[in-house]
Amino acid sequence: MIHFPAQRRGPLSALSLRLAAAIGLVLAVVAVVYLEREQYRDNNGDGLTLLDCFYYAVVSLSTTGYGDIVPMTQQARLVNIVFVTPARVLFLIILVGTTLEVLTEQYRTGRRLHRWERRVKDHVIICGYGTKGRSAISALMENGLDKSRIVVVERAGPALRQATSNGLVAIEGSATRSSVLNQAHVRTAKAVIIATDSDDASVLVALTVRQLTAGQVRIIAAAREAENAPLLKQSGAHHVIVSSATAGRLLGLSTSAPPLIDVVEDLLTPGQGMALAMRSAERHEVGKSPRELDTLVIALVRRGKVVTLADRAGAVIETGDMLVHVRDDRPAANTLP
Repeated sequence: MIHFPAQRRGPLSALSLRLAAAIGLVLAVVAVVYLEREQYRDNNGDGLTLLDCFYYAVVSLSTTGYGDIVPMTQQARLVNIVFVTPARVLFLIILVGTTLEVLTEQYRTGRRLHRWERRVKDHVIICGYGTKGRSAISALMENGLDKSRIVVVERAGPALRQATSNGLVAIEGSATRSSVLNQAHVRTAKAVIIATDSDDASVLVALTVRQLTAGQVRIIAAAREAENAPLLKQSGAHHVIVSSATAGRLLGLSTSAPPLIDVVEDLLTPGQGMALAMRSAERHEVGKSPRELDTLVIALVRRGKVVTLADRAGAVIETGDMLVHVRDDRPAANTLP
């Protein structure tokens, strides 16, 4: 099932408000009739009880009108004209409006689904909306990817609701199933990020994605254990991030070289100071050394491979190179002209 971003007020809350209004109208009519019960006649001739007042209110507002309880005095009839009849009209409006709300919402959802299926292309699929998945989405959006081009695949209800409340399209189900990935239009995706809670599930997701896309869609997977990284690559993952090993290295750095951990945290935390970025080499930069540029270049990406500045090949920028650089990510720096 596909869940679209949450709107300000869902149909359930709208229906609840209408139901509360209808019940309020019934109770109001019951109160008026009960206060003037002596001015009504019952076919049984034994007077109106509270239950009779409820019965009269319901059959009157629903326009059933059996006629077994009728107003006898001029005052009771005036109350029916001034209060009960408008309440009956309002009650019908609420019922019809509720029906129209349900039908309209179904039509609106169908249109959103059709429009989304026509436009979804070159998107990024996030398998798992846990800590890793949310962090990956934040990084994608910080690098300019629009929220509409992100699709979350998640089977846990709370995480699914959180994703839609954050304005994301979410597919309910397991990413190991072909039908779920097909709902996410995996064949037209730009990349699939696997951020599940277990390496076993990550391997199955990678195999399923590779089978459906014939290896044409880039797969990036997170592994908890380093020994599972080769298995994920064999399963079709192009890149594997070992979370436990990375965390272990950071812990080691924090002990042996504390300032380095501050630098790494600064690079990985958006809006703090420094940030890693990548851009294409400009025409006037071709033929120059990366060290000559005003931008702090730390590596080149040439034909899909990373070239460090320590390599002889990284001494000169070539046409088509991508420059990996450190940019100033402070909010004040980003607002300067």
